[in-house]
Amino acid sequence: MRIVVLVKYVPDATGERSFAADGTVDRAAADGLLSELDEYAIEQALQLADQADDVEVVAMTLGPDDAVAALKRSLQMGASAGIHINDDAVHGSDALATSAVLAAAITKAAPDLVICGMASTDGSMGVIPAMIAERLGWPALTFGATLSVQGETVSIRRDGDVASQTIEASMPAVVRVTDQSGEPRYPSMKGILAAKKKSVEEWTLAGLGLQPAEVGLAAAWTTVLEVTPRPPKPAGRVVPDSDGAGTSALVDFLSTGKYI
Repeated sequence: MRIVVLVKYVPDATGERSFAADGTVDRAAADGLLSELDEYAIEQALQLADQADDVEVVAMTLGPDDAVAALKRSLQMGASAGIHINDDAVHGSDALATSAVLAAAITKAAPDLVICGMASTDGSMGVIPAMIAERLGWPALTFGATLSVQGETVSIRRDGDVASQTIEASMPAVVRVTDQSGEPRYPSMKGILAAKKKSVEEWTLAGLGLQPAEVGLAAAWTTVLEVTPRPPKPAGRVVPDSDGAGTSALVDFLSTGKYI
Protein backbone atom coordinates (compact mmCIF):
# COMPACT_ATOMS: atom_id res chain seq x y z
CA MET A 1 0.00 0.00 0.00
CA ARG A 2 1.24 3.45 -0.88
CA ILE A 3 0.26 6.39 1.33
CA VAL A 4 0.76 10.03 0.38
CA VAL A 5 0.75 12.47 3.28
CA LEU A 6 0.18 16.11 2.36
CA VAL A 7 2.36 18.45 4.41
CA LYS A 8 2.80 22.21 4.33
CA TYR A 9 5.65 24.60 5.07
CA VAL A 10 4.22 27.50 7.09
CA PRO A 11 5.56 30.60 8.87
CA ASP A 12 6.37 30.02 12.52
CA ALA A 13 3.33 31.18 14.51
CA THR A 14 5.57 32.38 17.35
CA GLY A 15 7.39 34.86 15.11
CA GLU A 16 6.40 38.10 13.45
CA ARG A 17 4.32 37.53 10.33
CA SER A 18 3.54 40.02 7.60
CA PHE A 19 2.24 40.37 4.06
CA ALA A 20 4.09 41.19 0.86
CA ALA A 21 3.06 44.03 -1.45
CA ASP A 22 0.93 41.67 -3.59
CA GLY A 23 -1.17 40.60 -0.58
CA THR A 24 0.45 37.19 -0.15
CA VAL A 25 2.21 36.02 2.98
CA ASP A 26 5.77 37.34 3.19
CA ARG A 27 7.47 34.04 3.86
CA ALA A 28 10.93 35.60 3.84
CA ALA A 29 10.00 37.74 6.85
CA ALA A 30 9.63 34.80 9.24
CA ASP A 31 11.17 31.42 9.86
CA GLY A 32 9.20 28.49 8.49
CA LEU A 33 8.52 24.96 9.63
CA LEU A 34 6.30 21.95 9.04
CA SER A 35 2.71 22.78 9.95
CA GLU A 36 2.11 21.30 13.38
CA LEU A 37 -1.25 19.76 12.49
CA ASP A 38 0.33 17.88 9.58
CA GLU A 39 2.51 15.95 12.02
CA TYR A 40 -0.62 14.10 13.15
CA ALA A 41 -1.24 12.97 9.56
CA ILE A 42 2.34 11.73 9.29
CA GLU A 43 1.98 9.86 12.58
CA GLN A 44 -1.14 8.06 11.40
CA ALA A 45 0.57 7.02 8.18
CA LEU A 46 3.60 5.77 10.09
CA GLN A 47 1.40 3.78 12.46
CA LEU A 48 -0.10 2.01 9.44
CA ALA A 49 3.44 1.36 8.17
CA ASP A 50 4.40 -0.06 11.57
CA GLN A 51 1.57 -2.59 11.29
CA ALA A 52 2.56 -3.96 7.85
CA ASP A 53 5.76 -4.46 5.86
CA ASP A 54 4.34 -3.43 2.49
CA VAL A 55 3.38 0.16 3.35
CA GLU A 56 5.27 3.06 1.76
CA VAL A 57 4.77 6.55 3.22
CA VAL A 58 5.48 9.43 0.84
CA ALA A 59 5.36 13.03 2.08
CA MET A 60 4.20 15.57 -0.53
CA THR A 61 4.39 19.35 -0.32
CA LEU A 62 3.60 22.29 -2.61
CA GLY A 63 5.72 25.39 -2.09
CA PRO A 64 8.90 27.34 -2.82
CA ASP A 65 12.47 26.15 -2.33
CA ASP A 66 12.33 26.47 1.47
CA ALA A 67 9.31 24.14 1.61
CA VAL A 68 11.69 21.19 1.33
CA ALA A 69 12.25 21.68 5.08
CA ALA A 70 8.73 20.29 5.69
CA LEU A 71 9.68 17.19 3.72
CA LYS A 72 12.94 16.78 5.62
CA ARG A 73 11.07 16.85 8.91
CA SER A 74 8.64 14.26 7.57
CA LEU A 75 11.51 12.02 6.48
CA GLN A 76 13.15 12.38 9.88
CA MET A 77 9.92 11.22 11.52
CA GLY A 78 9.95 8.12 9.33
CA ALA A 79 8.44 8.81 5.88
CA SER A 80 10.06 6.76 3.10
CA ALA A 81 10.40 9.48 0.45
CA GLY A 82 9.34 13.01 -0.43
CA ILE A 83 7.80 14.82 -3.39
CA HIS A 84 8.28 18.58 -3.71
CA ILE A 85 6.03 20.41 -6.17
CA ASN A 86 8.08 23.52 -6.84
CA ASP A 87 7.13 26.01 -9.55
CA ASP A 88 7.27 29.81 -9.42
CA ALA A 89 3.95 30.02 -11.28
CA VAL A 90 2.14 28.55 -8.27
CA HIS A 91 2.88 31.62 -6.10
CA GLY A 92 -0.32 33.22 -4.85
CA SER A 93 -2.59 30.28 -5.72
CA ASP A 94 -5.90 30.11 -3.87
CA ALA A 95 -7.48 26.94 -2.48
CA LEU A 96 -9.07 26.01 -5.80
CA ALA A 97 -5.80 26.18 -7.73
CA THR A 98 -3.89 24.52 -4.90
CA SER A 99 -6.30 21.59 -4.89
CA ALA A 100 -5.95 21.26 -8.67
CA VAL A 101 -2.16 21.06 -8.45
CA LEU A 102 -2.22 18.59 -5.59
CA ALA A 103 -4.86 16.43 -7.27
CA ALA A 104 -2.72 16.23 -10.40
CA ALA A 105 0.33 15.32 -8.32
CA ILE A 106 -1.60 12.66 -6.41
CA THR A 107 -2.79 11.17 -9.69
CA LYS A 108 0.83 10.94 -10.83
CA ALA A 109 1.99 9.48 -7.50
CA ALA A 110 -0.82 6.86 -7.65
CA PRO A 111 -1.32 6.20 -3.91
CA ASP A 112 -3.91 3.96 -2.32
CA LEU A 113 -4.55 6.46 0.47
CA VAL A 114 -4.03 10.19 1.02
CA ILE A 115 -3.82 11.47 4.60
CA CYS A 116 -4.04 15.16 5.52
CA GLY A 117 -3.94 17.17 8.72
CA MET A 118 -6.97 18.97 10.10
CA ALA A 119 -5.93 22.33 8.60
CA SER A 120 -2.80 24.34 7.93
CA THR A 121 -1.70 26.57 10.78
CA ASP A 122 -1.36 29.60 8.50
CA GLY A 123 -4.50 29.55 6.33
CA SER A 124 -6.62 27.43 8.73
CA MET A 125 -9.16 26.73 5.96
CA GLY A 126 -9.33 22.93 6.12
CA VAL A 127 -11.03 22.68 2.70
CA ILE A 128 -8.19 21.28 0.58
CA PRO A 129 -8.74 17.56 1.38
CA ALA A 130 -12.42 17.68 0.34
CA MET A 131 -11.55 19.64 -2.80
CA ILE A 132 -8.91 17.10 -3.76
CA ALA A 133 -11.29 14.20 -3.18
CA GLU A 134 -13.90 15.88 -5.37
CA ARG A 135 -11.40 16.40 -8.19
CA LEU A 136 -10.20 12.79 -7.97
CA GLY A 137 -13.66 11.32 -7.57
CA TRP A 138 -12.55 9.61 -4.35
CA PRO A 139 -14.43 9.38 -1.03
CA ALA A 140 -13.38 11.86 1.66
CA LEU A 141 -13.35 10.91 5.33
CA THR A 142 -12.87 14.01 7.47
CA PHE A 143 -12.28 14.87 11.14
CA GLY A 144 -10.94 11.43 11.98
CA ALA A 145 -10.03 10.95 15.63
CA THR A 146 -8.89 7.43 14.76
CA LEU A 147 -7.79 5.79 11.52
CA SER A 148 -7.58 2.13 10.55
CA VAL A 149 -7.25 0.10 7.36
CA GLN A 150 -8.58 -3.41 6.83
CA GLY A 151 -7.92 -4.83 3.37
CA GLU A 152 -9.28 -2.30 0.86
CA THR A 153 -11.40 -0.48 3.44
CA VAL A 154 -10.37 2.59 5.41
CA SER A 155 -12.35 3.71 8.44
CA ILE A 156 -12.29 6.63 10.87
CA ARG A 157 -14.09 7.53 14.08
CA ARG A 158 -15.48 11.05 14.09
CA ASP A 159 -16.19 12.40 17.57
CA GLY A 160 -18.97 14.94 18.05
CA ASP A 161 -20.27 16.74 21.11
CA VAL A 162 -22.80 14.05 22.03
CA ALA A 163 -21.93 11.04 19.86
CA SER A 164 -19.28 9.38 17.73
CA GLN A 165 -19.60 8.09 14.18
CA THR A 166 -17.64 5.33 12.47
CA ILE A 167 -17.25 6.05 8.76
CA GLU A 168 -15.90 3.58 6.21
CA ALA A 169 -14.93 3.87 2.55
CA SER A 170 -13.22 1.85 -0.12
CA MET A 171 -9.75 2.91 -1.14
CA PRO A 172 -8.41 4.94 -2.81
CA ALA A 173 -9.63 7.64 -0.47
CA VAL A 174 -8.68 10.94 1.14
CA VAL A 175 -8.62 11.09 4.95
CA ARG A 176 -8.29 14.14 7.20
CA VAL A 177 -7.28 13.45 10.80
CA THR A 178 -7.55 15.71 13.84
CA ASP A 179 -5.05 16.55 16.56
CA GLN A 180 -6.80 13.95 18.74
CA SER A 181 -5.70 11.06 16.53
CA GLY A 182 -2.42 10.38 18.32
CA GLU A 183 0.62 12.27 19.57
CA PRO A 184 3.21 12.61 16.76
CA ARG A 185 6.52 10.88 17.33
CA TYR A 186 9.68 12.93 17.75
CA PRO A 187 12.48 12.25 15.24
CA SER A 188 15.19 10.02 16.71
CA MET A 189 18.87 10.45 15.98
CA LYS A 190 18.66 7.33 13.83
CA GLY A 191 15.75 8.83 11.92
CA ILE A 192 17.56 12.13 11.40
CA LEU A 193 20.62 10.38 9.97
CA ALA A 194 18.53 8.03 7.82
CA ALA A 195 16.58 10.97 6.35
CA LYS A 196 19.73 12.27 4.64
CA LYS A 197 19.77 9.19 2.39
CA LYS A 198 16.08 9.28 1.44
CA SER A 199 15.04 10.62 -1.95
CA VAL A 200 13.10 13.81 -2.58
CA GLU A 201 11.71 14.25 -6.09
CA GLU A 202 10.99 17.74 -7.45
CA TRP A 203 8.01 18.15 -9.77
CA THR A 204 6.88 21.14 -11.81
CA LEU A 205 3.57 22.14 -13.41
CA ALA A 206 4.76 20.94 -16.79
CA GLY A 207 5.32 17.47 -15.41
CA LEU A 208 1.78 17.46 -14.04
CA GLY A 209 0.16 18.58 -17.28
CA LEU A 210 -0.90 21.96 -15.90
CA GLN A 211 -0.52 25.42 -17.42
CA PRO A 212 0.79 28.45 -15.46
CA ALA A 213 -2.36 30.40 -16.41
CA GLU A 214 -4.46 27.94 -14.39
CA VAL A 215 -2.75 28.77 -11.09
CA GLY A 216 -1.08 31.65 -9.30
CA LEU A 217 -2.22 35.01 -8.06
CA ALA A 218 -3.73 36.09 -11.38
CA ALA A 219 -6.01 33.04 -11.49
CA ALA A 220 -7.14 33.32 -7.85
CA TRP A 221 -10.85 33.87 -7.22
CA THR A 222 -10.13 36.24 -4.34
CA THR A 223 -7.89 39.29 -4.08
CA VAL A 224 -6.41 41.04 -1.05
CA LEU A 225 -7.04 44.75 -1.64
CA GLU A 226 -5.45 46.20 1.47
CA VAL A 227 -3.48 45.07 4.50
CA THR A 228 -3.37 47.05 7.73
CA PRO A 229 -0.75 46.16 10.35
CA ARG A 230 -2.04 45.32 13.79
CA PRO A 231 -1.59 48.33 16.10
CA PRO A 232 1.25 47.99 18.60
CA LYS A 233 0.36 46.70 22.02
CA PRO A 234 0.16 49.57 24.51
CA ALA A 235 2.56 49.64 27.39
CA GLY A 236 1.29 48.13 30.62
CA ARG A 237 0.54 50.20 33.69
CA VAL A 238 3.34 50.36 36.22
CA VAL A 239 2.31 50.78 39.87
CA PRO A 240 5.15 51.97 42.11
CA ASP A 241 5.14 50.50 45.58
CA SER A 242 7.73 52.65 47.28
CA ASP A 243 5.18 54.10 49.70
CA GLY A 244 3.31 50.84 50.32
CA ALA A 245 0.33 51.86 48.18
CA GLY A 246 0.91 49.19 45.56
CA THR A 247 -1.50 46.68 47.09
CA SER A 248 -4.46 49.06 47.19
CA ALA A 249 -3.67 50.32 43.68
CA LEU A 250 -3.62 46.74 42.37
CA VAL A 251 -6.94 45.91 44.05
CA ASP A 252 -8.46 49.10 42.65
CA PHE A 253 -7.25 48.22 39.14
CA LEU A 254 -8.66 44.69 39.32
CA SER A 255 -12.04 45.79 40.69
CA THR A 256 -12.39 48.69 38.24
CA GLY A 257 -11.69 46.38 35.32
CA LYS A 258 -14.07 43.77 36.79
CA TYR A 259 -11.31 41.17 36.85
CA ILE A 260 -12.39 40.22 40.38
